[in-house]
Amino acid sequence: MLRVVLRVLLLLLVLAGIGAIWAWERVRGLELEAVVPDVHMISGLGSNVGVLRTADGAVVVDTMTFRMQGQRVRELAERVGGGPVQAVINTHYHADHTHGNPGFAPGTKVVSTSRTREHLLARDAAYWQGVAAETLPSVTFTGDHELRVGGKTVRSVHLGRGHTDGDLVVLFVEDRVLHTGDLVFEGRYPNIDLEAGGSVKRWAETLDRVLELDFDRVIPGHGPVTDRAGIQRFQTFLRELAAVAEDAAARGQAADEFVRTAPLRADAGFEAISVPFVLKLDREFVLRRAFEEATGAVAPPAP
Repeated sequence: MLRVVLRVLLLLLVLAGIGAIWAWERVRGLELEAVVPDVHMISGLGSNVGVLRTADGAVVVDTMTFRMQGQRVRELAERVGGGPVQAVINTHYHADHTHGNPGFAPGTKVVSTSRTREHLLARDAAYWQGVAAETLPSVTFTGDHELRVGGKTVRSVHLGRGHTDGDLVVLFVEDRVLHTGDLVFEGRYPNIDLEAGGSVKRWAETLDRVLELDFDRVIPGHGPVTDRAGIQRFQTFLRELAAVAEDAAARGQAADEFVRTAPLRADAGFEAISVPFVLKLDREFVLRRAFEEATGAVAPPAP
């Protein structure tokens, strides 16, 4: 019996070791892709990162999930971005877009909306202690913000509620590339953060204003590089999701029945995003979130 127990324990240790190695490789394994000659996308375990090359150094949009990833993002950004990182922009407060910030030098200019900084301090305060506090957003705004770095123009704009109530998009003006953060998921089910002011219904309206900007290529928060048509496809999905949820709520349908029978079609081909023991973004998740909004089950935060 003891021999069996020891074998089981040994097997569990081996599996744990394999799991740790796999996790390490997933965290360290970042891919670099040229979107246009002066703009790159870094992807991996977490959000998509945008890097702008300028004559004076790099501008980075979002920093992934872990400090170690942030350090690696910084290394890659300095390699392809023309020199030291001049500024970091956080599109919103979620950990997979901000927890890499401490991988950058203390005192680095970090830009976000005022609402994003408020959410970081209210909803994620435990992380932003000690050294990490030195890479909280230091420049905040409510409407739009413009940086001029090394002959390039970087315009950050808050256009309304969607994924949260603090999302911004970043336009690399001369390169005609837009980084949308999580206002766009390309071919993936999105996170809908109702507790932080997100709204399925308002999201589609916000994307109308995004589409008024002048750009060609799009770096989404998650998924491959896309374009205007990709934003419009995602917008169609959001509109249908809001409509079917509002119809079900008006008819008094129960949540579980709605999830089983919802006539949602625009998500055909969408992939789930899953983080074991943490999060699963799939069809059921978005249907429940949309239904919660339609029935008023989740109240938005105070302005």
